Amino acid sequence: MASGDSLTNEVERLRARHNALDAALTTEQTRPHPDEVQVHALKKQKLKIKDELARLDRG
Repeated sequence: MASGDSLTNEVERLRARHNALDAALTTEQTRPHPDEVQVHALKKQKLKIKDELARLDRG
């Protein structure tokens, strides 16, 4: 298991990545003709990070 500081850093890194993906998803979805493949890929990446954050939260 990771130490407290490294766990905190990992959670912060994952949250930052999740927020960046959310911004990219919003940008793509507000385009006149969103790329549905890209939207799906971004959502999948966000879900993977959310699952990882949940796993880290459980310990």
